[in-house]
Amino acid sequence: MDIGPVFEALASAPRRKILAYLSATSMTAGEIAERFEMSKPALSKHLKILENAKLITAERKGQFIHYSLADPNMALTLNNFIGTFCPVAAPLRRESREKAEKLKDEPAVDALAAAHREAELKIADQTEMPESSRQGT
Repeated sequence: MDIGPVFEALASAPRRKILAYLSATSMTAGEIAERFEMSKPALSKHLKILENAKLITAERKGQFIHYSLADPNMALTLNNFIGTFCPVAAPLRRESREKAEKLKDEPAVDALAAAHREAELKIADQTEMPESSRQGT
């Protein structure tokens, strides 16, 4: 795997925010667009860069394309690493978890959403440790 496109993708705050939104559930481009003040072509470009870096995948479900993390553990770990220098993702991941919780009650939730939620909770447990606990690791 060429790591250059991954770091290029993570260099952009909007793309890191998109990863945070996708941390616990998949979303359509429209659902992602509602959270940003940018043109649809600009959002499409960000999504394509994340796809080319193999951080997200796109799956057509009916008339919509659903985006989700390609590898929840890797993407969240990288996003959390970058987040130490630019902490924009925590409230967005929280929103993603809340959306996943709402979807959990719906019968059509797929295994991918459950895997995203489990990976996010695992990462959240690791990153929400008190500073004093992390220094010993």
